[in-house]
Amino acid sequence: MQKKIIEHFIQITKLPHCSENTEALYDYLLNFAKEHGYNVQSDESKNILISKGSPKLALQAHYDMVCMGKAPHIETYEKEGWLYAKDSSLGADNGMAIAMMMALMEQGKELEFVLTADEEIGLIGASSISLELSASYMLNIDFEDEGIVCIGCAGGADLLAEQSFYKSEAYAYNYELSVSGLAGGHSGVEIHKNIPNAIKVLAEYLSDKEVLVASCHGGERRNSIPANVLMRLSSTEPLIGNDLVKVKELNEPLEVYESDEFLNLLADFKQGVNSYNEEFDLPDTSINLAIVNFENGHAKIECSSRAMSEEGLEAINEQYLELFQKYNFSTEMEYKYPAWKPEINEFTSLLNDAMTKEYGTSKYEAIHAGLECGVLLEHYPNIKFASIGPTIVSPHSTHEKVKLDSVGKIFRVVEEVMVRL
Repeated sequence: MQKKIIEHFIQITKLPHCSENTEALYDYLLNFAKEHGYNVQSDESKNILISKGSPKLALQAHYDMVCMGKAPHIETYEKEGWLYAKDSSLGADNGMAIAMMMALMEQGKELEFVLTADEEIGLIGASSISLELSASYMLNIDFEDEGIVCIGCAGGADLLAEQSFYKSEAYAYNYELSVSGLAGGHSGVEIHKNIPNAIKVLAEYLSDKEVLVASCHGGERRNSIPANVLMRLSSTEPLIGNDLVKVKELNEPLEVYESDEFLNLLADFKQGVNSYNEEFDLPDTSINLAIVNFENGHAKIECSSRAMSEEGLEAINEQYLELFQKYNFSTEMEYKYPAWKPEINEFTSLLNDAMTKEYGTSKYEAIHAGLECGVLLEHYPNIKFASIGPTIVSPHSTHEKVKLDSVGKIFRVVEEVMVRL
């Protein structure tokens, strides 16, 4: 069955499905389900419900992906038991779950399949879902470590800040500075790994220099640790690059702006883990400086906050909104979503038994990332939730890979759960 699942996944990679551009995969999934005898519904947000019979179990995943590098043009290859994409994100998050569902549809299983839209840009589909379910249990397949039953996740929000700056006279030296090709990574599950943030690398390089900014563009996605940044500026002194910061002298004039507050804010921004959760041995609160744009004297900064509790999310949002305001930036909050409070119940216990049967062992964990379970729980308070998934490394980056044998193992766990229910 693993081979069939991988075949479905490869087909999915050939259909563009970056967030906000998922029409091709949406249409494909609706047609696939109908061809295999399933009832299909969708709502205004383009969430999809595929169903047959009156099942107790719903399987849930999102059908958009974070497109990095050459994506949505994805060329896959296998190496030493892992599946990769050449110079792009792979989309195993969450395409591999979709492929598993397609394999179950081919078998005609009586299940509900809930496929949500635009998860990667703020859990948008799940937040506005309006589909009626009959299941008592929902298994999210968006976790990224095999052999583990996830029972809780972080909540989060996107924080935005803007300010305009006055023109100024350029200094003697004009440069283009760049940091490029860093590893990048998931701003939740990898935030504790001290992965260099390209924007912070450049800000720290400039912290003791007198410069005026002409333009700056950095970061790729709000939920990705930035891998690239490019800035044009004028300086009072010659600049010399280093291993990470490349410096190119410009012979053209630059239109520059009084940008001290912009640069001081970037320098003061404390990227990464803000506090730690000892109970679950993972970050409790964190912040990712995700995207910076400075053009024609107008600066816009986008970052994503995460926390394992509503209280923690409130605290870190307040802390960083105050930081923005300290430097006279106007602020806004978008796409706030709730944490999923960890709970062990009859469904998670059943799932733990099924996982133990496959792996010989199992454990419960929470995750410092935004699974849709917390949002969906608000819409379906009578459904019990849990999350599992195959091993996926470095999602939201061009280094993303999925462990192939973990796909077959997790599929067998899903089958066991179906039998036990």
